[in-house]
Amino acid sequence: MAKCSESRIDRTFSALADPTRRNVLLRLKREPGLSVSELALPLALKLPGLMKHLDVLSDAGLITRTKTGRTVSVYLSVGPMREAMEWLGRYERFWTASIDRLAALVEEDGQ
Repeated sequence: MAKCSESRIDRTFSALADPTRRNVLLRLKREPGLSVSELALPLALKLPGLMKHLDVLSDAGLITRTKTGRTVSVYLSVGPMREAMEWLGRYERFWTASIDRLAALVEEDGQ
């Protein structure tokens, strides 16, 4: 099947599917403005591998990078995540209903 152009939300979910990229985003939430080298330190990746992950995150709009001299700092950009949460929110009532049914079944079995 030929790959058609991806929408922004497709790029967001695709970027979030990888555990290394999710780890990078979590670190940036806790420590905004880390340099690429600082991001690479705890990961079992060499710089070129990390750069590929950062490119995916950047293409999805999940991070921004700024360069000062030779240092590239990375920042979290939450806009695409908000859009993903809004999209997921459309289906929340289905999850809630399923959880409510499960809780009712568990309560019935416990009596």
